[in-house]
Amino acid sequence: MKSFLVIGLSTFGKHLCRELTKQNCEVMVVDNDPVVIEAALPDVSSAKVGNCTDEAVLASFDIPSFDACFVCVGSDFQASLEIISLLSEMGAKKVYGKAENDTQAKFFLRNGADGIIFPERDEAKRIAFRVSSETIFDCIPLTEEYSIFEIDTLEKWKGHSIIDLDFRRKYNMSILAVKKGGEVFPMPPADYIFTESEHIIVLARPEDVKKLK
Repeated sequence: MKSFLVIGLSTFGKHLCRELTKQNCEVMVVDNDPVVIEAALPDVSSAKVGNCTDEAVLASFDIPSFDACFVCVGSDFQASLEIISLLSEMGAKKVYGKAENDTQAKFFLRNGADGIIFPERDEAKRIAFRVSSETIFDCIPLTEEYSIFEIDTLEKWKGHSIIDLDFRRKYNMSILAVKKGGEVFPMPPADYIFTESEHIIVLARPEDVKKLK
């Protein structure tokens, strides 16, 4: 079972704790507000009240024992920066920082973060793709360049196989799965033939997906 440390119960931090717990992970959460810690108890394995900019407080949590640490202290950039730096110095396996903009992200990465989370920006991007296209049903941003898209099967693909269409070379996308009636079939073989009433899940650049219009 994986274990995670979530520092800060911002709105994102609360949702992260709940979702990690749903995945049968051990979650420890730390915040300096005893009221929000009390409210979080049903959603986590353990909860502590403490100021994680204090090195002694962080050191008491055995940081290297967690599979990853998430810094989600809301809009307090200075506190986030200090905590990320301390976690890195204490031997954290992975450190993820919640950033509000690219400038914050750069500083987090320079001070020990392994990854950056942009919850508001990523969700805005996801919604924008879904509402602006008739062929895109979902989008999960991965990097600045690539996302995972759930898209409709084009009429001209139906009755043809992946290899016949030379799909990856022609469309510059990798098919990760086929979705039919709520069921997901991962990694379809090259001879898979596209049919009616299905979606495909692809790894692609947004500009390549937009060309499908």
